[in-house]
Amino acid sequence: MTSKREREEDTGKVGQDGDLNSERKRQKMISPPPASDNSLLPGFNYGDDDEEDESERQLRSDGHGDGMLRTGQNGVQIEAEEDEDEDDYLRDEGFSLGKRSREIEIRRDCPYLDTVNRQVLDFDFEKFCSVSLSNLNVYACLVCGKYYQGRGRKSHAYTHSLEAGHHVYINLRTEKVYCLPDGYEISDPSLDDIRHVLNPRFTEEVQLLDKNKLWSRTLDGSDYLPGMVGLNNIKETDFVNVTIQSLMRVTPLRNFFLIPKNYQHCKSPLVHRFGELTRKIWHARNFKGQVSPHEFLQAVMKASKKRFRIGAQSDPVEFMSWLLNTLHSDLRTSKKNSSIIYECFQGELEVVKEIPNKTIAEKKENGDDTNGALKPTDGGAENNGIITESSNMPFLMLGLDLPPPPLFQDVMEKNIIPQVPLFNILKKFDGETVTEVVRPHIARMRYRVTRLPQYVILHMRRFTKNNFFVEKNPTLVNFPVKNLELKDYIPLPTPKVNEKLRSKYDLIANVVHDGKPGEGSYRVFVQRKSEELWYEMQDLHVSETLPQMVALSEAYMQIYEQQQ
Repeated sequence: MTSKREREEDTGKVGQDGDLNSERKRQKMISPPPASDNSLLPGFNYGDDDEEDESERQLRSDGHGDGMLRTGQNGVQIEAEEDEDEDDYLRDEGFSLGKRSREIEIRRDCPYLDTVNRQVLDFDFEKFCSVSLSNLNVYACLVCGKYYQGRGRKSHAYTHSLEAGHHVYINLRTEKVYCLPDGYEISDPSLDDIRHVLNPRFTEEVQLLDKNKLWSRTLDGSDYLPGMVGLNNIKETDFVNVTIQSLMRVTPLRNFFLIPKNYQHCKSPLVHRFGELTRKIWHARNFKGQVSPHEFLQAVMKASKKRFRIGAQSDPVEFMSWLLNTLHSDLRTSKKNSSIIYECFQGELEVVKEIPNKTIAEKKENGDDTNGALKPTDGGAENNGIITESSNMPFLMLGLDLPPPPLFQDVMEKNIIPQVPLFNILKKFDGETVTEVVRPHIARMRYRVTRLPQYVILHMRRFTKNNFFVEKNPTLVNFPVKNLELKDYIPLPTPKVNEKLRSKYDLIANVVHDGKPGEGSYRVFVQRKSEELWYEMQDLHVSETLPQMVALSEAYMQIYEQQQ
């Protein structure tokens, strides 16, 4: 902080040296800072690299109170309040600011630290100023939990500090804590827990999370398990919650997203929001035992162009498929078409398609021979008027068809709920069972798995849509919770030399639909690996359950993990 006398001497010097120095200083003030290579989040403008002329800068400074200019006695412009946030940003990025920088005092003994109220702090929602709705330079008031913009004389945070008498603020991006209106920075280790909640950090020891048996305690004294926290249902978003809870059990995916360094090259907000949510769910020092996926949902709405949105129930299978494909396309590097998503979930199917030749004759009559896939030359063979094509295609999840429920009631005047073993419906992929398809043209399909992924996602096709309404198939599927041996039921490829065929799988997540089709709600059973206990999760409710209860539910989507 320069003293008043030093400031006057500087002004005097400028007056003696003529207008040369003043012109130089004015240019220095106006010239924009160099753009940083390491931007925080792509797609967002943080206002630090605006290239504006002087008049626009002055107009903006009237709105936010930073960078206000005052005229001295002999016509020289002196900076009264400098844009401190921009200075911080530039200093963090390693730029020297020369004369322009104003040193910010750092103090350890702030008298207002006892006013910090951790009970009201919630960093799950979007970082927007509660007055101006801007996302630039947002500070959280640590006394009331509200978000305000800026730190200069005319900023909303400064005004709030005077009006409400709340003096401690944290910058939501740099995590520095300041005392307003005094303007000094507070350096106190007692605030580290707040920084950890704002931005949870994980070291390379994420591998040990599955061995952790310790419970964590929230501020109100209740206990929670890291990784087993409830997710807030904002409005009919349970389809998102069950999908996230299921994916949190996939260890390599979780470990990848817990360390932001793994995806810092990625410019997609969806990837960063998913990583943020993963870190909050697995964080052991949360202030409360639940998490609101609000920012993640905003990113989902934007990325899916409102196909999935708050307030409209959707299908978790559709959402899972969309999410995995979008995360993969955002994460993959240009060199190779691979990502953590494909490493975990991608397997391969051999598809044999038999098309009756009359459909081709019909197409030729209609003059609609545009589909080249129908010609027998494309790796297909014609035999007795049937064209056979075989192709290999990758998959991320396998759809299983349920047998239709009985139409008639039994003697007791009650519909029997039929049951079917999982192995019966897995026969679709044995390479011999024929599946009839009508679209895009009538064909008989045979599927065979040629490569098993580390994690298999199965979904039971419970909902069928006809011309009038959606029907739900109530058939119960009997499945093993442990040791699902696939090689007994579907033919698998012979492994390479020195490789062991891994075909045993354990269930780690089971999504269930309750209620009528088109409405109803979703819940999920997930396994906690450290103690091999099962938990039932429905939005904020997390309760321990028996493995037998998992097998009795109307399974809709399941994730199985390969035994290593």
